[in-house]
Amino acid sequence: MALTKEQIAQRIAQELQDGFYVNLGIGIPTLVANYIPEGIDVVLQSENGLLGMGPFPEEGKEDADLINAGKQTITTVPGSAFFDSALSFGMIRAGKVDLTVLGAMEVSDNGNIANWKIPGKMVKGMGGAMDLVASAKNIIVAMMHTNPKGESKLLPNCTLPLTGKHCVKKVVTELAVLDITPEGFRLLERAPGVTVDEIKAKTAGKLIAEGDIPEMKFN
Repeated sequence: MALTKEQIAQRIAQELQDGFYVNLGIGIPTLVANYIPEGIDVVLQSENGLLGMGPFPEEGKEDADLINAGKQTITTVPGSAFFDSALSFGMIRAGKVDLTVLGAMEVSDNGNIANWKIPGKMVKGMGGAMDLVASAKNIIVAMMHTNPKGESKLLPNCTLPLTGKHCVKKVVTELAVLDITPEGFRLLERAPGVTVDEIKAKTAGKLIAEGDIPEMKFN
């Protein structure tokens, strides 16, 4: 059975390590803030000038003045700090972010990512994505495996304008967890009930699936 967006975020949260500084892109990545494992202390950073972002607020407790880079209402944690976007991007460009989680329209099997523009369509723009892909130590993409037409978004080459080249390390979709290696997408885990053959059929880029591929596990 394919994962929900919340389950994709929950699986990505398992990649967090104690002490990490993490930037979460708009869309599915922002949900990761709700699933930080117990005993793990990470600091969430937002390009619009916040260090120490918490989970989404409970309904009825939103503060319209407290938002992330995607203009969603958020919470803060004790010790959080506010600053201007120039300082925020200074942190990013200086390589202070350990992990970035981004959404994507397309990812290629050599780690290229396209996530900011569809020619002829209105899209919000690049945002901080170009700086993040150029500077982050580790980039995980949270995305759906196929587009609304059922076409694969995991490709041999991206067809949309690129955000960055050879920068994505891992992809988590509703079907699978995949590492990006010099040989292509390496299948690490599959969603519960999803077969390797289904993943192969929906992956246009080179896919390596060796041995018994385990199902994802959730705490």
